[in-house]
Amino acid sequence: MLTTEQMLGLDDSHLVAVEQAQLERRCAKAFSAMQLAAAADGIDMQIASGWRSFERQLAIFNGKAQGLRPLLDRDGVRLDPLLLSQADLLDAILLWSALPGTSRHHWGTDLDLFDGAQISAKSLQLEPWEYQAGGPNYRLSQWLQQHMADYGFYLPYQQDLGGVLPEPWHLSYAPVSAHTIFDVDALAAQLKQSPIELKSSILAQLPGLVERYCQRIAEPQLFSV
Repeated sequence: MLTTEQMLGLDDSHLVAVEQAQLERRCAKAFSAMQLAAAADGIDMQIASGWRSFERQLAIFNGKAQGLRPLLDRDGVRLDPLLLSQADLLDAILLWSALPGTSRHHWGTDLDLFDGAQISAKSLQLEPWEYQAGGPNYRLSQWLQQHMADYGFYLPYQQDLGGVLPEPWHLSYAPVSAHTIFDVDALAAQLKQSPIELKSSILAQLPGLVERYCQRIAEPQLFSV
């Protein structure tokens, strides 16, 4: 089980290095085995993002709220945050980027993948078209659909359930992540002392935001650790 600090992205003591990323130790072992299997099939499985700290997620969130990072709608069309109400701006951010303290990347069990033989990390946008037919990561996506469960992984964002939009690049290591429960009180305490944009709106509806954007995920298969 992860500690509260690990769940919030405040403690990285449970992680090990995997190339340029960090992952929870059991997730790292499973990923390495899966990566080798993919390589045997001609796929260069690479990590675009593994563990992410609270501070890193905070920078992403604030950057989108301030218009310093691209902000997209459901169709991938860029939005101007200055033209949105606070409620609409918050929803637009959370469609694609987690609230700091709620990102599954904080746990070290979740990672974003791409095929390094087909696209560089610099060119990667992590957009759905890249994983669809004709996209550079289509073969990887098809391979994962067939084999990821053999290594304990699944896609938490498989379909639009009214929260985070589908992310075919985002895998989760079920033996650990399926047993992780969001602590809303601890999250609220952390956000209150953080320099986060839209703070009053977030705190006023935090339980609902956690339900919508964290708990509406695909049902994982449960694997032994």
